[in-house]
Amino acid sequence: MKVIRLGEKNKDNIYPENIVMALGFFDGVHRGHQQVIKRAVEEGKKLGIKVAVMTFNKQPKIVFQGIDENKYDYLTLLDEKLEHFAELNVDIAYVVDFDEKLANLSPQAFVDEYIVNLHAKCIVAGEDYTFGKPQIANMKTLPNYAKGRFDIVNVHHLQEKHQKVSSTRIRKNIDSGNITEANKLLGYNYKTHGLVVHGFERGRKLGFPTLNIANVKNERILDLGVYVVKVKLPQVSDDWYCGMASIGYNETFGENLAKTIEVNLFDFKKDVYDQKVVVEWIYKIRDMKKFSNIKDLVEQLEADKKFSEEYLKNKGI
Repeated sequence: MKVIRLGEKNKDNIYPENIVMALGFFDGVHRGHQQVIKRAVEEGKKLGIKVAVMTFNKQPKIVFQGIDENKYDYLTLLDEKLEHFAELNVDIAYVVDFDEKLANLSPQAFVDEYIVNLHAKCIVAGEDYTFGKPQIANMKTLPNYAKGRFDIVNVHHLQEKHQKVSSTRIRKNIDSGNITEANKLLGYNYKTHGLVVHGFERGRKLGFPTLNIANVKNERILDLGVYVVKVKLPQVSDDWYCGMASIGYNETFGENLAKTIEVNLFDFKKDVYDQKVVVEWIYKIRDMKKFSNIKDLVEQLEADKKFSEEYLKNKGI
């Protein structure tokens, strides 16, 4: 898949032939998004032309609503989003720099510059897609701006339990720790990324050595709890390792401690400080709780490990 960044400095760096183009921000690239992109791929095959996806380098509401960019958390950062596009057989990914100038474009100017000028002969988008003020720049009004220059495929919402599959719904499940539901809506297991850093080595002393993870900025973290996970250390190996992870404040060891992500891997003993890590969140075992003594904590950790191993085995993971 070819990735093309579009901004003021490289505005003319475009694919020169006709394309089918899927439009959306695609945070999470969930099952609803996948439906849109797969439909674009189908249209590309019918027409015998390449398929592109256009997304933005940042969430548009950051600019529209004046949100602090450092405080906005995504389900998928750009690199992971691009990986999903490639897996869906997209030929070209246009990543557009979303800035004040783009935010202030009229709907007609957006259509002319970012659809027609990119040689799109067919546009595919979800029925709630907007390209400006929702009241005047939506899928119902798009034909007025298209002026017959390209076809429009309006993809209806994907429903799950009589509700729209959406990034908002997934974020709510992530925030509440309902990873089972989030993964069902995503169509894959949620992943986060980080760096292995030094911790207090309490787990090692308890017989449960952990990788302490410093998460990357702007990536959404699950609610507090203990989870079944798989972990990949891409600088070490392409293998995935089974384990369990906790997100919490280690209240058993004191008050007002920092929030941490700690992963205990079952068959891994290498020193991997400062290595990149990918954590795949599979199932929530329990909420975090404060233990009255270390013995009770260790017994609970042993039970968590047994549950995790059996869960992964039963699921064939």
